Amino acid sequence: MNATELHNDAIVIDGLICSKWERALFEDMAKGGLTAANCTLSFWDNFEETVRNIVEMNGLIEESRDLLLKVRTTEDIYKAKREGKTGIMMGFQNAHAFEDQIGYVQIFKDLGVGIVQMCYNTQNLVGTGCYERDGGLSGFGHEIVAEMNRVGMLCDLSHVGSNTSKEVIDASKQRVAYSHCLPTGLKEHPRNRTDEELKYIADKGGFVGVTMFTPFLAAGVNATIDDYVDALYYIYNIVGEDAIGIGTDFTQGHSHEFFEYLTHDKGYARRLTRFGEIVNPLGIRTVGEFPNITEALLRKGFTERQVRKIMGENWVDLLKDVWGS
Repeated sequence: MNATELHNDAIVIDGLICSKWERALFEDMAKGGLTAANCTLSFWDNFEETVRNIVEMNGLIEESRDLLLKVRTTEDIYKAKREGKTGIMMGFQNAHAFEDQIGYVQIFKDLGVGIVQMCYNTQNLVGTGCYERDGGLSGFGHEIVAEMNRVGMLCDLSHVGSNTSKEVIDASKQRVAYSHCLPTGLKEHPRNRTDEELKYIADKGGFVGVTMFTPFLAAGVNATIDDYVDALYYIYNIVGEDAIGIGTDFTQGHSHEFFEYLTHDKGYARRLTRFGEIVNPLGIRTVGEFPNITEALLRKGFTERQVRKIMGENWVDLLKDVWGS
């Protein structure tokens, strides 16, 4: 198969998108051939606010049912592929929405949430994010991990501190993931992961989704799609072909105010970081250019089988293991 044929035939999954949810984005997802995407619906939102976000997303899925399908199981991902739609996987980038109620984990699972990041950059009741001194997984955090394991919800560690991440990996009876990260071996940054951390999660059966967010890439805003694939290849050489996938961290359609929200603790308090100019790598500026990743992977020397794994099959295997269906 050539690159276009392979992309059209493959399961294509983006393990993290936090773009502006609107019809224009969903049309671009269709253009890019996305089979499914993990869509962030909660950062620092509490329980009630997050439920409202889910209600809003349910409405958007219904309004764009010609393009979208809500995903609860991996069979829904295959259904989306058969019907030529994009499956919407609901996810959080913070366990803050659980508040101090273990029972809320089941509530959100029942509403269709399948992936939750344990912390977003800073401390919560579960553990510590990557921008603070890391005290590790709390006692309550151990209970949340156990409950997420029980209901079938993936523990995501992308913005989580190193100590808390390791303790979640050790505590979880299910596979866990960095849904969107890059290696410190190519650029030192609090959001990037050391070779040792990448190897540790893979050795424990975990998974790594590779982001293309340019503030974390060595070439920054000058990065191209080939720079992104170089980073992916770097991680591939550590974790292997079965534990790697795509997690773009697309923020398409958002304004300056959104990035101010992301870069302040709790969305409004102290500044945690500055991203500077936000632009995706040349060749993958928008979700609609997703086929270019398949082409770039082949150009890098990955086999057709490896490309299928990276583009989506590995994500499906991970989610089936965790979700149980």
